[in-house]
Amino acid sequence: MTNAFASPLTSEAFRLIATPRILKEPAPESFDPKTIPANGDHRLADMIAPDDGHLHKPASVLIPIIKHSGEATMLLTHRASHLKDHAGQIAFPGGKIAPDDSSPLAAALREAEEEIGLDRRFVEPIGFLDPYLSSTGFRIVPVVAFVEPEHTLTIDPSEVESVFEVPLRFLMNPIHHETHHREWRGKDRAYYAMPYQGHYIWGVTAGIIRNLYERVYGP
Repeated sequence: MTNAFASPLTSEAFRLIATPRILKEPAPESFDPKTIPANGDHRLADMIAPDDGHLHKPASVLIPIIKHSGEATMLLTHRASHLKDHAGQIAFPGGKIAPDDSSPLAAALREAEEEIGLDRRFVEPIGFLDPYLSSTGFRIVPVVAFVEPEHTLTIDPSEVESVFEVPLRFLMNPIHHETHHREWRGKDRAYYAMPYQGHYIWGVTAGIIRNLYERVYGP
């Protein structure tokens, strides 16, 4: 599989592979409190989020794949250091689903506009990943989307410190999906990490990227 990523991965090549394999709608169990998502931080560690689904907080994120000519990239953010949840970490645009959001997609698009000024006119959603349960109890529906490279961004400093892009072929190459460990609440916690040029992509973000790889390139 590693050799498949020896050359640049274009957005059209990724589209051909991904479109038949990602979900057309959010999975039925996405917000079912009777079902614990199979994907989440608990895959590599003990269940460290609430195991009562009624306590999970519904959220969604946008996975923005930039359609650069020749080499597709994924847009990621550095969250502001003062935030209550996941402060200072690398993340996708997204957050809690508000009561007036009509769907996970609507929430992801709204959050992307609010956090980084990504106009939804430049965004082409193509599908969804399975729900992901974070260690902090967020039940996240990831939305996969292509973004036109002509977009402009206006970062909200109260939410985001900076943005950067990573080649999609780097993130989809499993050789870069490292398993790291750290002590958390007195226990050893294992998690995915994908260090890239000084950016430490780990935890929820790396876990969702891993799930994207598994759904698109897995058996």
